[in-house]
Amino acid sequence: MARRSLDERNVRKLSKVGSGRTIVVSLPIEFIRELGWREKQKVVVKKHGKKLVIEDWKK
Repeated sequence: MARRSLDERNVRKLSKVGSGRTIVVSLPIEFIRELGWREKQKVVVKKHGKKLVIEDWKK
């Protein structure tokens, strides 16, 4: 199996979880490490036009 290009590695699929009322998307581990995020960390998802922005949740 050939390695995927960087652009292809960043293409992700949406998946249903549980009863189907929630959709998840996996994030590239390189991005998570670069941001210093950890598993179970809270994030905020905002919609800007046709884009989503994911930011660290702050008290």
